[in-house]
Amino acid sequence: MDASGYVALSRQSGLLAQMDIIANNIANASTSGFRREGMVFSEYVKAAGAEPSLSIGYGNVRVVDQMQGGLVQTGGSFDFAIEGDGFFLIDTPQGQQLTRSGNFAPGPDGTLVTTDGYKVLDAGGSTIFVPPNARNVTVAQDGTLSVNGVPLSQIGLWKATDPLSLTHEAGTRFSSSGVEPVAGGRMMQGFVEDSNVDPLQEVASMIAVQRAYEMGQNFLDREDDRARNVIQTLGR
Repeated sequence: MDASGYVALSRQSGLLAQMDIIANNIANASTSGFRREGMVFSEYVKAAGAEPSLSIGYGNVRVVDQMQGGLVQTGGSFDFAIEGDGFFLIDTPQGQQLTRSGNFAPGPDGTLVTTDGYKVLDAGGSTIFVPPNARNVTVAQDGTLSVNGVPLSQIGLWKATDPLSLTHEAGTRFSSSGVEPVAGGRMMQGFVEDSNVDPLQEVASMIAVQRAYEMGQNFLDREDDRARNVIQTLGR
């Protein structure tokens, strides 16, 4: 395969990865706390002596869109949404991770957990406990959790120390190289944050990527036909 074929194949590989990301965004358009992702393409340029330089595009970086999603009122005492910056910090078997999905509930032992059973951590990175049969549970905008007017803990708001290290793990969970407290976000009780995916925009992106992929495939087909014709001509 000549250089043009490798250039086209690297482009096709990146477009396939981008299509997978778009499909995942569309599938999670109604998932609470979901953050859409995008693809960043890198360009590699290599000198080719007297010939023009060789440029190869490669889709190798997934970027998380931090745009705020809409807030949906549920009225649930343990449903929380973040307005502004920040994530909830949760403890998983893979280590501490971040999420914007605030559908929580007290576990059998009183530990505040996510729908997947992962512990929600406070502003100091410790487990949050809710007394059994607690009534009148309130959460202030700074995350202070109170029962019958008595403050018990403060749900932490965190962010990735390096935003570029934020990596989508599964569902609405993200990992990063490190986390740190963040100021400025407000916590809303009785609300959950909707997905920040715009289905119409994603469908339009999918069509554009599909057309670009078809153009690349047509180019590869023509290159294949050209190579076959050259081999047949030389073999006569």
